[in-house]
Amino acid sequence: MRFDLKKCIGLFLLLPLFAVAQLPDSIYMPSIHGVKLFAQGDQATFPLVSLGAVNTLELHFDDFDDYVKNYNYTFQLCNADWKPVNLSTMDFIQGFTQNRISQYRQSSIAKTKYIHYQVILPEKNCMPTKSGNYLLKVFLNGDTSRLAFTRRVLIYENLVPVAAQITQPFNPEMFRTHQKVQFTIDKTKLNVINPLQQIKVMILQNYRWDNATKFLQPTFMRGNVFEYSNEQDLVFPAGKEFRWADLRSVRFLSEREASIDKNATPYEILLKPDIERSQQRFLTYQDMNGFFEIASTDLNNPWWQSDYSNTHFVFIPQGNQPYKGKDVYIIGQFTDYKINEATKLTFNPGSGIYEKNFLLKQGYYTYTYVTKDAGNPGSVPETALTDGNYWETENEYTILVYFRDVSGRHDQLVAVTNINSRLSRSRL
Repeated sequence: MRFDLKKCIGLFLLLPLFAVAQLPDSIYMPSIHGVKLFAQGDQATFPLVSLGAVNTLELHFDDFDDYVKNYNYTFQLCNADWKPVNLSTMDFIQGFTQNRISQYRQSSIAKTKYIHYQVILPEKNCMPTKSGNYLLKVFLNGDTSRLAFTRRVLIYENLVPVAAQITQPFNPEMFRTHQKVQFTIDKTKLNVINPLQQIKVMILQNYRWDNATKFLQPTFMRGNVFEYSNEQDLVFPAGKEFRWADLRSVRFLSEREASIDKNATPYEILLKPDIERSQQRFLTYQDMNGFFEIASTDLNNPWWQSDYSNTHFVFIPQGNQPYKGKDVYIIGQFTDYKINEATKLTFNPGSGIYEKNFLLKQGYYTYTYVTKDAGNPGSVPETALTDGNYWETENEYTILVYFRDVSGRHDQLVAVTNINSRLSRSRL
């Protein structure tokens, strides 16, 4: 067999392009459903791992192809912008560069047949050795080109103290509708020569990446302390408490369910209509900030005994009229906060409602509706028309501080700080 050096070099140069195409929080195989990755024992958490920690995350997913497959996983180190780093896998993984997922079980009791897979991460024999953004990649038969799905994982080290609070904006137009995050960081432990290039800061609202701030610059620099208080970059629409759908039982109707067709496979669930809330008074109640959990009130183990249902969501706009020039989407963790055709609602002119079906596993789901300018991919999703924005809303904010050393080849994650708008608010 003739060795063609030019072809090998060409394939090598294409590898970064394939890596970039593997987008975070995406499912590539249609048979994969019910993917959950969270801090061990708490489904309403984001996968955050302290550098060096072992067995702190749980990964669960179902495969509707009702036979056992050979799934593997690996970690891909990325920079702060989620582009893969130019490093060998052996430079950031200690042990095996990929592991097999060996724990699985066939569904029982459930009408919908599937194989449930699970694993506790990170494992000692496949350990990330650097802090930063990681893409967890699950694939078939040890072949990374046969990708099943990806999920984000943040591995951090505590090198930078962060002090933060939530305030109301100075801008009178946003005073009652938005929340401002202001904070300081102390870079004493970092070797910073050019802070504007070496330090990158991002803020997430309820662990959403679709509306995250983009690499903030400090407003003031006083010695080793950087202050971030620029109102132009640090203000978020507050939204409203998330809506919910309780799908934990297929035997009894919850307060949000209108009907269950138990003869269908999967089950057919019609939810009670959601109405526009932008003109309603704000009410405080406990929500899960967009997270969902796999759970059941009827079963012993919801992971492999729970069933699936085609769940019908209905949203009623004001006056049963469509939003002119706007598309309506449903977002939450169960949709990965994606704005695309899979999450876009269809307006039914005969009944004056927006509607959409989702295949969901038994559990408790929280979500909200957003509008976006039709035909304008660059427009920002908004809750102003569907739910309104209220300063009093409880939201979780996460401050991420990245640092690249002068001789470094990737962005380290040197601080992760969470702050709750209800517990850490300051009125002006």
